[in-house]
Amino acid sequence: MSKIDEQTRIELEAAAFRRMVQHLRDRPDVQNIDMMNLANFCRNCLSNWYKDAAAEKGIELSKEESREIVYGMPYDEWKDKHQTEATPEQIRKYEARDEH
Repeated sequence: MSKIDEQTRIELEAAAFRRMVQHLRDRPDVQNIDMMNLANFCRNCLSNWYKDAAAEKGIELSKEESREIVYGMPYDEWKDKHQTEATPEQIRKYEARDEH
């Protein structure tokens, strides 16, 4: 792998993050519970990590603000438009998942 300077690495990571967030915005059919069951993270996790990163830089974001950054709209609006009721199977998988 070629040597990448620190600033370029940061820019590449930021671009990858923006692309992932856009991909998730383009796929509202993918439910958070399914993401949690398959990958052990979801849109809410991303928004929490964003909020934590901001706090490390001394920037105060509310949970609602960080969620809007990830969801592209207020979280309650996204839930009303896109979130479906979890099935018993989804809930069973969520409760049985390995949290390590």
